[in-house]
Amino acid sequence: MGIKLLMLPKINHSWELSEGEALAIQDKLTSKVVKYDRFGDIQLVAGVDVAYAKNSDKLIAAIVVLNAKTLEVVEKVTAEDKVQFPYVPGLFSFRELPPLIKAFAKLKNSPDLIVCDGQGYAHPRRFGLACHLGVIFDVPTIGCGKTRLLGEFDGVGLERGDVAPLVDNNEVIGNVLRTQTGVNPIYVSIGHRMSLSAATNWVLKLSPKYRLPETTRQADHEVREKLKLEESLF
Repeated sequence: MGIKLLMLPKINHSWELSEGEALAIQDKLTSKVVKYDRFGDIQLVAGVDVAYAKNSDKLIAAIVVLNAKTLEVVEKVTAEDKVQFPYVPGLFSFRELPPLIKAFAKLKNSPDLIVCDGQGYAHPRRFGLACHLGVIFDVPTIGCGKTRLLGEFDGVGLERGDVAPLVDNNEVIGNVLRTQTGVNPIYVSIGHRMSLSAATNWVLKLSPKYRLPETTRQADHEVREKLKLEESLF
């Protein structure tokens, strides 16, 4: 039997930080975001999500790996941690990445693409969770948000696959994508090593039936089930 290689960050930094130190790390790592396609054959895709316990300082992270063609679940893992960073808008990745790093270390299958429930480049400093995760692990990532953090768009068609650019200060920071006809759109942005066009196409491919991509749906379900189980024990 071969030795399992842990999926660990290639860039490491402290997570016990002041707000100023976190901002400095964001500024430093933003320049490392690769905004063009730099990926090979994508066979496994992963969705990630993080949930907060109601009555404690606990965070639970879930990763669900899917077959990119069939969307069948290949593997799912969870991990938990305590909140190490305060609630600061625009710095959520410093709260949510520590438990995700623990969860990635548990995986037996390394995903070729990771879809984050949240923002990537569509972020005030162009470095949301999807960018942060992608850069430190050096894997292709996509930000896929249910809501808009910032930016404006003129309107998006009502049919599945219709797209409108999301613009902030005259810069396209993402796409507004209608994944299902007549259903509210979602907000796609690059994370790392994937162009906006490719990211948008992948999110649509991963959303054959529902508004949200299957990666997000599965990770959200897994983290909520784990949180429900944890809270039932107290």
